[in-house]
Amino acid sequence: MFDPEIAINRAVDYYRRRGYSDKWIKDRLDGIVRRKQLTDVWQDGGITENKEYAILMNEIYKEWSGMTAQQYKFFKGLRKESLRDNMTDVEVALADLGEIATREIAKEKNPKGLKENLEIAKRGGKIVGNTRRALEDEIGKGVITSTNALSYEYID
Repeated sequence: MFDPEIAINRAVDYYRRRGYSDKWIKDRLDGIVRRKQLTDVWQDGGITENKEYAILMNEIYKEWSGMTAQQYKFFKGLRKESLRDNMTDVEVALADLGEIATREIAKEKNPKGLKENLEIAKRGGKIVGNTRRALEDEIGKGVITSTNALSYEYID
């Protein structure tokens, strides 16, 4: 509490021990800051409950990936691990762009309450869904993959 840098250094060490590159770690930490910016905008729009944040985030995910966050985790074969920590760089970029687009639209439109914010989340996610499909058309393959950033072996 007295020195937040300690918590940040712990996070960096955690990711390094798991084999992530310093660039990936920087991008991940930047993504956390951007997500906080989005939740701050949502809070200004009257969103206060954790459930509401989850509903809005799921709407962004559904629009760009076709899956809720939970469905996406299942698709990747994850149990308790972080979805973001197991996305490819393209998937992370799309998730980040969905949040950024939603944040920027919300800042301009000033939605109030869950219903209005939900519409904005759909619009932000839809922009990224269109971008994803354009990229897939260009490269001739899907960019949403069940591959994880790191390999896990579960022991039951």
